Amino acid sequence: MNTQQIQSMMTEKEILQDSLLSQKHITDSYNTFAGECVNPQLRTTMLNILSDEHCIQADIFTNMQNHGWYTVEQAQQQKIQQTKQKMQNQQQQMPQ
Repeated sequence: MNTQQIQSMMTEKEILQDSLLSQKHITDSYNTFAGECVNPQLRTTMLNILSDEHCIQADIFTNMQNHGWYTVEQAQQQKIQQTKQKMQNQQQQMPQ
């Protein structure tokens, strides 16, 4: 079975879901690579690639949202403030 036959069997939604999942794995990998690079030039290259991959992931996510295939519940302002306060408290407790 060739790529064209496989694509004709998958819906656009399935292709985008697969693409988004793949991008999540790709960005995880590049993030790890960038964080563990000893060579500063290689780290910079990995960070540039990571940024590009995040843009691709965001494009796929936006495309899915526009089709109604990836819905995100709107956060309540109170929950946002609670989470913000929690993160600020945790940050203050971290040794400096």
